[in-house]
Amino acid sequence: MNKVLLILVVVFVLMIATMGIWWIQYKSPALSPSLLPLQSRIVAPYHDMIQVDSPTQGSSISSPVTITGKARGTWFFEASFPVVLVDWDGLIIAEGHAEARSDWMTQDYVPFEAQLTFKKPSYNNRGTLILKKDNPSGLPEYDDALEIPIFFQ
Repeated sequence: MNKVLLILVVVFVLMIATMGIWWIQYKSPALSPSLLPLQSRIVAPYHDMIQVDSPTQGSSISSPVTITGKARGTWFFEASFPVVLVDWDGLIIAEGHAEARSDWMTQDYVPFEAQLTFKKPSYNNRGTLILKKDNPSGLPEYDDALEIPIFFQ
């Protein structure tokens, strides 16, 4: 009877350990790539993929804000890409699309422009402008974004 009990305890401990390892590798929110901050998943060198002329990092903006710059044609899909403005806490306060100003089906730089209208947050004057690479596939390995810290006037 003691051998049977010992075997059951060993099997139970092994099952718990296996489930714990599985959880850490596949289900842990702290390790899940889809839940990591976007900055941790960014691979592309931005100086070569997208360049923003206005607003620049640390700029003070007011509504409506016009965003201009140039991006490689691969940053676009159907001549646009998403643009999001978030407050200091990451709450989306405006979103839209930047539109290509010339032929986007190229590897070269394409000028773009976007305009966002927003209500100035009342609590804190910090925020972030996020220019996302358009990813019609939805596959996370093709996600990319440029984040620009800004201030609200």
